[in-house]
Amino acid sequence: MTPNPAAPASSRELLIDGRPLRVFDGLLPNVGEYVQGLARAMFTRTEFARPETAEHKHWATEIKLEALMRQPIFEVTHLAVGGFAGPGFGYRPYRAYTNVASYGDMLFTHTDCLPDQHDLTALWYLCERWDLEWGGETMFYDAQDEIACAVRPQPGRLVVFDGAIKHVGRPPNRICYAPRYTFAIKFERVAIGGA
Repeated sequence: MTPNPAAPASSRELLIDGRPLRVFDGLLPNVGEYVQGLARAMFTRTEFARPETAEHKHWATEIKLEALMRQPIFEVTHLAVGGFAGPGFGYRPYRAYTNVASYGDMLFTHTDCLPDQHDLTALWYLCERWDLEWGGETMFYDAQDEIACAVRPQPGRLVVFDGAIKHVGRPPNRICYAPRYTFAIKFERVAIGGA
């Protein structure tokens, strides 16, 4: 896969069962503004990981795509996602939302798309600070359900990954009183240029 020259440089990248995952740091200098906005946002307990875990809902708030595309965070995300595009295809956003998790919440493993779709998930960690001891990592699993990678929250960190990689966000540890905000933008792979 040839990266798009306009895409920002990743701080870490790997393949999990041949599927890409990249971590980006330092792309969102105004992360505090997003955190302040989320502190006033209306969250509902409507989101769930998989149909069989639907009774265990967690907090989320949806963002309309029209509003998302006017935000500076979208342009940065779009550039990072563009680095995954290959000849004849690109990515188009189809959903955006923020999850919030606190100590005691239960989150479950899941995938964001079917294996043959090759959709991407762009996941932002929106916090002003995050202590290593607070936990809250996103765990990524290989085909044998072994942990292949853990990405910990950091202010303004972005992880972009193939949506077919099984993953789970872990809630914060008991000593953490800060909310764990993750802002997800889902992208579908689309043909471009008549391909």
